[in-house]
Amino acid sequence: MNDKTKYEILRHREVMKAYTASDAGAEPTDQQQKLPFPLPVKPEKSSETIPLPLDFEDVVQDKNLFTLIKERESLRTYKDEKLTQKELSFLLWATQGIRHFAGKMKQVTFRNVPSAGSRHPLETYLFISQVEGIEPGIYHYLPSGHSLELWEKNPDYQEELTDALCGQKFAASAPVTFVWSVIPYRTEWRYGLKSHKYMMIDAGHVCENLYLASEAIGCGTCGIGAYDQERLDELLGFAVGPSSGADCEFALYAAPVGKRAE
Repeated sequence: MNDKTKYEILRHREVMKAYTASDAGAEPTDQQQKLPFPLPVKPEKSSETIPLPLDFEDVVQDKNLFTLIKERESLRTYKDEKLTQKELSFLLWATQGIRHFAGKMKQVTFRNVPSAGSRHPLETYLFISQVEGIEPGIYHYLPSGHSLELWEKNPDYQEELTDALCGQKFAASAPVTFVWSVIPYRTEWRYGLKSHKYMMIDAGHVCENLYLASEAIGCGTCGIGAYDQERLDELLGFAVGPSSGADCEFALYAAPVGKRAE
């Protein structure tokens, strides 16, 4: 390992550390400076929205928490079978569903996953090829109304998505591929330099809920951390290149979902 690589490894380790004495003189966060708070959810941009059913309890199989944890595993092979809208709705509710808003101006969301300071910096995008009643394409989840908005009419995205996921064809060809983006300023506004540790922890909470929720409905998933940042961001319509500005957004994590292949 050369000195430059060693230096970068040691520098990145510091992101994982909690508060230390060296943080005592840190600049006040934007929240402490009483600067305007970032929106807790991303506004919809499309007039084409699909409301999702909330009566999905019947899709959950009779499995207790012990069984779900015991049987949870990363699956890379799925049946050539469509998910129902209820199944997809349950997965979205379990991973980013909003229970309620809080604050005088509804600036905070409480969801079905924990997040540092209830900042919830993640957004959910779906590459859908096999869901009953939903045309193939790229969609954005709108948690405030529990609905999907069409992000891009792209029924033949598999080749582009395979390239963006570093050649992992199984992930790009799944009935549904979740991609979570992050809007860092939602968390940076409150936590400043410590935000990036918390955002990565948040992503773990969300994907673990997807694992357990998928297992509960007879599906499987596999967390994907290896992807081409620029290609995936470009595919989702995000600005490519170095981060900048409070509205910065980029892909952070992905996970395909499909019915368990027996």
